[in-house]
Amino acid sequence: MKPLVIEYLWACRQKGLLDVRVIHGKGTGALRRTVQALLPTLEEVESFRPASEFDGGWGATWVRLKPLPPQDSQK
Repeated sequence: MKPLVIEYLWACRQKGLLDVRVIHGKGTGALRRTVQALLPTLEEVESFRPASEFDGGWGATWVRLKPLPPQDSQK
């Protein structure tokens, strides 16, 4: 699960998608806890919050990613 979340967030950031929803499902809450324990350890994550009732409820987490640093155009 962790490598998949990390890869997904990396791909989103590369494409400039900075507000992304991770859908982990409701179930027992184990995946939600895993995702929400992982997010604060990742440098590229600016913040995260549970989804609202209308966009996934406790079965999803919204993640705000930091933008990529600007590329040095004088290479």
